[in-house]
Amino acid sequence: MPVESIFFILFLVFINGMLALDLGVFDRHSHEVKFKEALVWTIVWVSLAALFYFLLYCKGELIHELRSIADIQAKIDQYKHPIVLGSAGFPEALTIYRHNLALEFLTGYLIEYMLSVDNVFVIILIFISFGVQKMYYKRVLFWGILGAIVMRFIFIFLSSALIQRFDWILYIFGIFLAITGVKMFIERNKEEKIETSRHPVIRFASKYLPVFPNYFRGHFWFRNKNDNNRINFTPLFMVLLVIEFTDVVFAIDSVPAIFSVTQDPYIVFFSNIFAILGLRSLFFVVAHVISMLRFLKHGLAILLTFIGFKMLMHIQLKEWGFTTVHALLVVACILGTSILASMVWPDKSRIKKKAITDLTGEKP
Repeated sequence: MPVESIFFILFLVFINGMLALDLGVFDRHSHEVKFKEALVWTIVWVSLAALFYFLLYCKGELIHELRSIADIQAKIDQYKHPIVLGSAGFPEALTIYRHNLALEFLTGYLIEYMLSVDNVFVIILIFISFGVQKMYYKRVLFWGILGAIVMRFIFIFLSSALIQRFDWILYIFGIFLAITGVKMFIERNKEEKIETSRHPVIRFASKYLPVFPNYFRGHFWFRNKNDNNRINFTPLFMVLLVIEFTDVVFAIDSVPAIFSVTQDPYIVFFSNIFAILGLRSLFFVVAHVISMLRFLKHGLAILLTFIGFKMLMHIQLKEWGFTTVHALLVVACILGTSILASMVWPDKSRIKKKAITDLTGEKP
């Protein structure tokens, strides 16, 4: 079995083990997640991502079987890493490759994680709009994340295969992200609404599935004795479908964004998954501090525009000596500035304050 496959399988086993631990040991009963619990799990997931970064930094060749300089150069050419080995020997070349791989993971993770913060507010609106009880938020998010992992796997490796075959797809991604960034900036203050009865997912599912009109003790479906013992799907299942659909929309932005950092599908997948796994705990943290993120959408809009520009100019930027380190610094600068500005001038809008009160039961 190829080394890549072995590493990938071990990674999935580890991730599934962590999810099983979270759900089976720490979440046996549905309950409302408090800020402290959410913060602890956020720190856990961020720490795991940091450990994975150091694993790549020290042993990045574990992902791909690299036994010679020729092997390293082949991967550099295949995934267009911004690395020039020059006259470096094998040990030095391996170190250069490891460090770049780790930086690509860190940059991709940071982009995906911060894009997730903006997406959290949409999920908040979904829960509020459908009247989901707070004790079921974590359950819905857990299964939503499992579905997101499967969909991201398909999307990432399919996109990578297309990019390897058709280089011009990067320009399509670049144009799309640049337009998305400009659109996000223009609509940054637009009030977001979700009309549950008119949502396309709800209309489609209601047409083909037997939907029970009321919530049923946190279940996604049950056998209805009054309906010939037929399986009926609950509104909670409809909420899960809407969240899965929303994640697909999110992925259209976030996955191409990480491909601007690296074309190695394994690094794209790993950075995506670590960010997604931290989304559930991040959701409850953001719910309490969202009023402090006034300028985050401004920063994300600028970030997406920059990423789009980077993809359109990737050949020229490589010739100018623009490396992964430079990309990481630009991303950190944009996001850091937006967060700092948000802390200095917090959001005063009634919309977000009302959302926080509805979600947490506390005044922001």
